[in-house]
Amino acid sequence: MTRRNAKADLPEGSESPLNAAVASRDKSTLEMVAEAVQHNQTVLAYQPVMQAMAPHGVAFYEGYIRVLDPTGRVIPAREFMHVVEDKEIGREMDCLALQHGLRALDKFPNIRLSINMSARSIGYQRWTQVLERFMKRDATLGERLVLEITEASAMAAPELVTDFMGRMQQHGIAFALDNFGAGTTAIGSFRQFFFDAVKIDGQFVRGIHANYDNQAVARALIGIAKQFDMFTVAESVENQEDAEFLVANGVDCLQGYLFGAPSVSPPWIEDMKQRQQAG
Repeated sequence: MTRRNAKADLPEGSESPLNAAVASRDKSTLEMVAEAVQHNQTVLAYQPVMQAMAPHGVAFYEGYIRVLDPTGRVIPAREFMHVVEDKEIGREMDCLALQHGLRALDKFPNIRLSINMSARSIGYQRWTQVLERFMKRDATLGERLVLEITEASAMAAPELVTDFMGRMQQHGIAFALDNFGAGTTAIGSFRQFFFDAVKIDGQFVRGIHANYDNQAVARALIGIAKQFDMFTVAESVENQEDAEFLVANGVDCLQGYLFGAPSVSPPWIEDMKQRQQAG
């Protein structure tokens, strides 16, 4: 007996209960995010990115945008970004992430931060205004800012991204290609981009010390990055065995729960206290 299309059993003009549930959930998520933006209930959560080689210190921190729900609970981006990323509220989230990040760079001159953005925000006037406002105050902020763009986002509008990167790099801003290996970037595409770093997607990193297929993929990705003089960061490093394999195979930086989970309390403040106590 063949399975019939579920929609065939529905009255014309109606939708399936599953689709209705998904639409309702997405609408609720949009409303929550819009409410958080309206009431300035957004923060960054920071995660350290560690140097693979001595002195094994923090190379920079990545800032992840978070929203607070009406109860004050911190909501990670994975629970809402897929709903908002193609809407104007997604551009507002990019603006807020940049604003939070630049404020942190302005307040703490000894740190370096990476902030995520979508290629859809290129040319978004408010995003540009946020950057220009802070750069006028301190032109050196750009030298400590890394902008992360996902592989899928970059490949959706490559000409737009390369033009944008060229203009921003004049201010000292660096760029990282996020989720490297997860998308469909052709090797030849790297000739037109100006990425300073690539972040190897976590699906190839988790458990890599015991997974020969992922080892082969990671070696290939590291080799491509080195060929194009790009810095390599391995995401989702969760145990010492994986870290040791990655370091032995030439990764420049490591990021993941092995070194610390994202925290809305800036981790560098605790690091500063420990250094002061040691001194």
